[in-house]
Amino acid sequence: MTHSHNRTGRIAVGITLAAALLGTVSTASAAELRWSSPTDPQTMDPHAVNSSPVLGFLNNVYEGLVRRNKDMAIEGSLAESYEPLGGDGWRFKLRQGVTYHDGSAFNAEDVLFSYQRASSDESDTSSWFSPVKDVIIVDDYTVDFLTHRPDPIFPDSIANFMIMDKEWSEANGTERPSKDTETFATLNANGTGPFKIVAREPGVETVLEPFDGWWDTAEHNLTKATFLPIANPATAVAGLLSGQVDLINPVPVQDIDRIASQDGLKLHQGIEARVIMLGFGHSHDALKYSKETTDKNPFQDVRVRKAAQLAINAEALVEKIMRGNAEVASQLVSPQMKGYSEAAANRDGFEPEAAKALLAEAGYPDGFSFGLMCPNDRYINDEALCKAMAAMLTKVGMKADLTAMPVRTYWKELRAGNYDMYLLGWSPGTFDAEHPVRFLVTTQNKEKKLGSWNFGGYSNARVDELLPLIQREIDPAKRQGMLDEVAMTVKDDVVYVPLHIQPLLWGSNANVELTQRADNFVMLRWINVN
Repeated sequence: MTHSHNRTGRIAVGITLAAALLGTVSTASAAELRWSSPTDPQTMDPHAVNSSPVLGFLNNVYEGLVRRNKDMAIEGSLAESYEPLGGDGWRFKLRQGVTYHDGSAFNAEDVLFSYQRASSDESDTSSWFSPVKDVIIVDDYTVDFLTHRPDPIFPDSIANFMIMDKEWSEANGTERPSKDTETFATLNANGTGPFKIVAREPGVETVLEPFDGWWDTAEHNLTKATFLPIANPATAVAGLLSGQVDLINPVPVQDIDRIASQDGLKLHQGIEARVIMLGFGHSHDALKYSKETTDKNPFQDVRVRKAAQLAINAEALVEKIMRGNAEVASQLVSPQMKGYSEAAANRDGFEPEAAKALLAEAGYPDGFSFGLMCPNDRYINDEALCKAMAAMLTKVGMKADLTAMPVRTYWKELRAGNYDMYLLGWSPGTFDAEHPVRFLVTTQNKEKKLGSWNFGGYSNARVDELLPLIQREIDPAKRQGMLDEVAMTVKDDVVYVPLHIQPLLWGSNANVELTQRADNFVMLRWINVN
């Protein structure tokens, strides 16, 4: 889709347009919003890619049975109420009179269809449905999700499960999602949400307008919202300073003070739920990018993984690269998350000499070289962090050859196993510590829909045994005991190297009022331009 507009500077990924932006006069009316982030959502299909840039954007367009409010608590959305069916699952009573953007009616058939689509092998969201045994339509506005065992947090786990119109999907040949090939649903959308897509140029801009037929009460005053992917942080800041862009997410850490002190601008600051970490190719029997003729993968030895952790000065990364705007992480979730483990709260510090000793003990007194893969447009200062860590690792003998790339390519490379060590950020969609266990630590199992982001292929029988017990345990103390055991296993085994909890840093014009949620989603329905 194309869209003509009266701006002189068209923003494209990878092109530095600071000069063009600075020379452009804003022509927006008071209730129009232009906002930018480094990453363009790679698809408009809500079941194709399980990543925050996609899910965050599409939460404005599509809706689920439940949703999160401003404080991240779960509430009804397309389901006006829900209740447990004893220990057998959950019953959702659907909202009547809801229509899609094309005017067609929403009912239980759409929920069943969307479940079948989102839980299919082709879907990147199938892990969300590992607890589900069956989905039954009781009547046009009642649906039962039957689970293998009691699942007290099931509604939390499907907050980003978005419902598609069965007829629209079938009419356009998109009965199943596709991660890599384009389909009609990749470029077009038909949700029930507060905003509809009126123009989409991937990598350039996506234009949304309010949906007049939305079932809920609008809390915004927007007449139009345009998303501009701007990969270059300096270009985004220039756009905000010149008035060409109204909101940027994130603010580069080096520009925090500048934006906070600038008349007419506002800094929005908080702590995100996202933990940034390093991962290893646990299941790789040899390094892919070593300059030595080694047929081994040193990272399969826990002493080498431990050495990598001890070689990295996480405090210095927070202080220097993040300019103090992050918190050092000890585990895969932040202290704000349900199930955070106090037992695993202590983080082993920066000990380069101990790292060298461990490498020697593991049989690598002279170290080795390897490939470190990172995105350069996904997390705050991702490439700068990786450069700093590559230098730290090299100092103890782990000579890191860094490759940084756009996230559009990055996930494909990780899924293909093309790395020795990689950077990952994880924000638990349920705001519960069970979430990263299921996605990042449990043994990969397509049939059970487990471990879908466990790129490194880590496998631990005890963790696999504990996960279903954690999922069904309703006694908080017993459940926490099991989460503590998993957290200590992940820590002792150095499955990942947790680095820091990423900050929320948004900058806007002073006339923009918004709600900044801990999942870092820009929710247009709470934005007012005054």
